[in-house]
Amino acid sequence: MDRILASPEFNVPARVRQFLTYVVNQTLAGHADRIKAYTVAVEVFGRDANFDIQNDPVVRIEAGRLRRALERYYLLAGSADPVLVEIPKGGYVPHFHWRELQARADAAAEQHASPEQNLAGTANADLRGGRTTWVAIAAAVAVAVPLVWMAAWSKPGNPVKPAQRPEGPSLIVRPFANLSGQPEVNFYAAGLGEELLAQLARFKELTVFGRETSSAVSPNASASEIRSRFGNRYILEGGIRLSGGRLRVTSRVLDSETSAILWSGTYDSDPQTSNIVEIETTIAAKVATAIAQPYGIIFSAAPLPARPGSVQNLETYQCTYRFYRYRTVLDRQEHAATRECLERVMALYPDYATGWAMLSFLYLDEDRFRLNTRPGSPAPRERARSAAERAVRLDPENIRALQAQMTVLYFSREPVEALRIGAQALALNPNDTELLGEFGSRVAQAGDWRRGAALLEEAMARNPGHSDYYVGLLALAAYMQGEDVRATELIRRANLRRFSIYHFVAALIFTRQGLLDEAAQSRIEFLRLRPGFFDDFDGELDSRNFNARDRALLIRGAIEAGFPVPAKFAAALDRHSGSDLGPRRSQP
Repeated sequence: MDRILASPEFNVPARVRQFLTYVVNQTLAGHADRIKAYTVAVEVFGRDANFDIQNDPVVRIEAGRLRRALERYYLLAGSADPVLVEIPKGGYVPHFHWRELQARADAAAEQHASPEQNLAGTANADLRGGRTTWVAIAAAVAVAVPLVWMAAWSKPGNPVKPAQRPEGPSLIVRPFANLSGQPEVNFYAAGLGEELLAQLARFKELTVFGRETSSAVSPNASASEIRSRFGNRYILEGGIRLSGGRLRVTSRVLDSETSAILWSGTYDSDPQTSNIVEIETTIAAKVATAIAQPYGIIFSAAPLPARPGSVQNLETYQCTYRFYRYRTVLDRQEHAATRECLERVMALYPDYATGWAMLSFLYLDEDRFRLNTRPGSPAPRERARSAAERAVRLDPENIRALQAQMTVLYFSREPVEALRIGAQALALNPNDTELLGEFGSRVAQAGDWRRGAALLEEAMARNPGHSDYYVGLLALAAYMQGEDVRATELIRRANLRRFSIYHFVAALIFTRQGLLDEAAQSRIEFLRLRPGFFDDFDGELDSRNFNARDRALLIRGAIEAGFPVPAKFAAALDRHSGSDLGPRRSQP
């Protein structure tokens, strides 16, 4: 541990050093059972006895930073260390490995490995032993997929498996420039760079090149030169200025193909009122959200054609782009094309967790939206659940995987567990507004319309490129709370004319506002798209977990809108005749 802490390659804040010291000493003293998130937060990070694990993810965030720092250390300065210290995911108790014993285990495994596995094992043995071939291998890794390779090194003593994640859009974070020339600004620049890498790495659809790659880029290199060397599509760069006691950070994203500025942002802070960690974390979160989230700067740009000689599988990038485009329209044709595209990719990359998460949504939409439903077994919802569970097994901290699992569980009539997983995912990455919008939708449909609407509004405010699906759900939330004028304004804003459920919600809203011609048009279009919807009206309401009050409100709205609601549902209205079901439509 002392060797690690003394190494310049273990470049982390003091709190991360204290974290490592605490967990190692506690384990060596025989107190590993005390190493929990609560005790770490209180004894290392100074949280008080009322610390809320669910709403304060400090331990998870710093544990992730510690794991990445250990990976870097063993990759570079610690490549010949006799003892390896590992903090496995899912806990904070360190594991210790003798490198010699691990090497013997590796050799035994190689005797039973395929030629391809032996080739990978030989390269990994060279890396662990610090042989001269490291230079050549490191150069190849730096040009290809550094972040994926680094993720594979999460267990330093184990052989690195060949990456099974396809390439997508890639980003290099250049070191932020010190525009003031003051030495203390260098601390802000270094810390902000590290925090940006940590925040951006949470968005699994994006490949972010590590610090070793970005620091190898010449300050004078042009965007095209960087792309030529590393093959990345995007560059994040910026500068920091300290003047008059105020700190200003400017940042921008360049398209390395055209050198065009795709986005820029400016952030001001007061070092007198906020400490350096707070400033770095806040700014990095805002930048990461703006550029890396679904429908953000990067994923709103269509993939470029592959360059001659590129090893990139362009279809994987196109599938990701196509998935988010499908989510903005929820169209039958887009659904079929996206599902086919992702199934081809998953045949090539069966360990790609994000791909399985995306497929889970597409399979679920076969059932909940009746889009291109495949006959036979397993049923769509079973396929959706299997895909989501596989995604989570492959990568337990993948936000899109957890979002898919939450959504499948919700529509499988397990709302409590679904919302628990959603809250867990939100704690892992509070900057993912796609997750925030989905979580808000589920909270609203579970009956807490006001809180769900607030979450949806926050997601939409932080991500102007959001899916119109969330605008439609916000319109439904307004309707369920009796905010008819707002509901009408929102449903007209939602550009979802090819999505069946949009027309059902629109018919209810227009009817209660007395806009009968528009209501009739929406009713006709919905019945054209979903002719059998009311044959299983109970099942449709049950799968969305509406409570008794909300069911009655929707049933009454559907009857008033002129939908062919079976007569048996009138009994539900009788049972709730004295309840507050919101305003009725005025009779002409």
